[in-house]
Amino acid sequence: QSQLVESGGGVVQSGGSLRLSCAASGFSLDGYGIGWFRQAPGMEREGVACISRSDGTTHYGDSVKGRFTISRDHAKNTVYLQMDNLKPDDTAVYHCAADGVFIHAENMCVPRASLVYDYWGQGTQVTVSS
Repeated sequence: QSQLVESGGGVVQSGGSLRLSCAASGFSLDGYGIGWFRQAPGMEREGVACISRSDGTTHYGDSVKGRFTISRDHAKNTVYLQMDNLKPDDTAVYHCAADGVFIHAENMCVPRASLVYDYWGQGTQVTVSS
């Protein structure tokens, strides 16, 4: 079964760091644009960080620029989201998505309904305490 599985979420104090992983099974991430999205209760979905399919171009949401870094490990078929200097406002469920149409990072980061994407992970909870 082809799927994306996120891991690495948890509870961290304000100013701390976490690294989220998005591992693909059953298919290669090389053919897809990849994005991290988050959604907090009562809030709209937000595009956090995205990476293009071919040239590794990245795009970040304004609220996370300078604090979050997205990267790919082709050998491990995994995409990472390094989150530093976390703030309580970063608390949300984080999902990764892969798509063969939205292959450029900036376009991939436009939030859409989960069913639009070729693959959508189940999410991992990140909680930042003050």
